[in-house]
Order: sequence, then structure tokens, then C-alpha cells
Amino acid sequence: MKQRTLKLQRIYKEGSAYLESRQIPDAQIDAWYLLEYVTGISRASYYGNPEKNISEEEAKRYWEYLEKRARRIPLQHITGSQEFMGYEFLVNEHVLIPRQDTENLVEEALKVIRPDMYVLDMCTGSGCIPISLLKYAAERKHITGVKAVGADISADALEVAKKNAQRLKVPVIWVQSDIFENVSESFDLIVSNPPYIRTEVIQGLEDEVKLHDPWIALDGHEDGLYFYRRIVSESISHLNDGAWLMFEIGHDQAEDVSKLMKNAGFCNIYVKKDLAGLDRVVCGMYNKRVVENSSRTKM
Repeated sequence: MKQRTLKLQRIYKEGSAYLESRQIPDAQIDAWYLLEYVTGISRASYYGNPEKNISEEEAKRYWEYLEKRARRIPLQHITGSQEFMGYEFLVNEHVLIPRQDTENLVEEALKVIRPDMYVLDMCTGSGCIPISLLKYAAERKHITGVKAVGADISADALEVAKKNAQRLKVPVIWVQSDIFENVSESFDLIVSNPPYIRTEVIQGLEDEVKLHDPWIALDGHEDGLYFYRRIVSESISHLNDGAWLMFEIGHDQAEDVSKLMKNAGFCNIYVKKDLAGLDRVVCGMYNKRVVENSSRTKM
């Protein structure tokens, strides 16, 4: 191991070079975030005094974290948090790390949110979707009275979600449930970022994902559509007339998920692209009369 110098600029450069030598993506960015995490220094302070010394204890911790990152442990598992929709969420090995892609789902939900709506987030994981939705609606859109339920099959994931709700002071009801098994109410909006990666694809993903994200949060079974099928079909009895069902999807799943919703009788179906121009969200409205007519037609 190289000599662990104590000046900010040098230790940062050595850290960046170390991660680059281990072929870590975005090595300089990760080296910076770890330095910031250890020392609490801001970029402005760093550039204002790059020759400032840090303590030996801070240098030791910094290199310990660099070594973890070099082993492909996600940055967010080292720091224990991830930003999402401008809020900081606790994360660990029991939950999928919140992705920027999922912010598209929250943004679409915010377009239809109204006072006193009842919202369900199915496969909630860290709880980032319902917590962000309620907090953003109240603080930035001044929409009040919205209530939310977060459901997940994993008790460990729900413990993380509960901690996030407590930290961010957002009241969410948490339910351990295999899809709708333990959910009895009806909702005005159901959102979901379900597991949607095809089983055979998971082993080809980067180590940070396949080794450290929970498999249960990734695996969409053989064709990646298993949970979409279940949620679309089972949601019918849990949606109020005029309610919305919204999904995050893989970039190549828009047609299949839209077809599932159309065949179930949903209307006003549309696809929302992300900033990269890829299909990312599918939305559809539940119209009781249309769905009932669709069901009778199939009989």
C-alpha cells in the first residue's frame, strides 16, 4: 500500500488513482464522495485549501473505504445513504439502492396527486417512492391530506423504510405483503417499481448490482414481466374508479407492459421517457365501467 499522506489534495489524488487502477467506474467521483464522507469537507473548502492536513484516523478510514469500494461494494453501502428527489435515504444490503431513473415515476405521480388521495407503493423497498411523493407534494406543491401505504414482501426492507419515514418525518403505513396478499384497501393511485430484470440477465450485470442489491428486488423471472402481470391483474380490486396505476419499466418493456394494462381494460395508457430518451414509466387509468365491459367481453 502506498504511504498514506495527510494532505487533502494528495490523498484525494492517490485515492482516485487507486480506484482507477482497480477499474472502478467514476473513480474520481467516488474517491471524492468518500473523502467528503470521512472529513465532512465541502468542495469549496477543498479548493480553497487543498494543502490542508487531515488526521491520521481520517486517512485510515478513507483508505479502508477505498478498499471496500475497490471490492465493488457500492458507494451507497459504504456511506449508508443515497439521495433521491432531493432527500437523503438510508440504504443497506436489504433494499435496492434508489436510482435517478425512478424519479421519473415519482414525477409522473406528482402530476396526478390531489388532496386527500390514498396512495399505494407496491414493492416499496427503501420507501423512497411514497416518502418522496408525500414530502414533495406537501412541501413544494402544498398538497395536503395525502396518505400512503408502502408494501413489500421483505421484512428487512420494511425496517429500512420505517427508519427513512421516521428520519424524514413522513407518516406512511407499512405492510409486509406478497403483492396484494395483505392489502385490503382501495386506492386512488398505485405506483410500483417491481423487480423487472430477466433472471438470465442478472448474472451479466455489474458486480455492484448482482452481488450487493437484493436478488429479490431484481428478479422479474424468465421474461421480466412476472410482477407486472400480477400487479395489473390483482390491482383491479384495489383501485377506485378513475384511479391511476403507474410502473417504472425497463427500457425495452413499454410495449409489453402497456399491452398487459390494455388487455386488463385500463385506459388513457401512455409511456414516459427518461432524460436519456428511453422508455421508463407506463401509466394507465382504471375506469370501472371499461374494465367490467372488458371482462365480460373475454367471458
